[in-house]
Amino acid sequence: MELALGIILGCCALGAGIAMIAGIGPGIGEGNAVAKACEAIGRQPEAKGQVTSTMIMGCAIAETTGLYALVIAILLIFVAPSSFANVLKEAIK
Repeated sequence: MELALGIILGCCALGAGIAMIAGIGPGIGEGNAVAKACEAIGRQPEAKGQVTSTMIMGCAIAETTGLYALVIAILLIFVAPSSFANVLKEAIK
């Protein structure tokens, strides 16, 4: 029983860590978007408003991926272990 609980806790922590790897993608994507926006503004300064608003919208959409990963990681750390432990205890009875 205790070994199974330890495995559950370890797997939940491992899953949360793997889920947070998804935070790398939005960081790289937003960095590329800002770099290209600065390049576009440098080429056509009169289009600064349109480029900036489009860049901010794109960055906000890209950031949702990282936020979803954070929510999944938090659920795996705080909610899932107790739920899985209850399922295990019911299965043993």
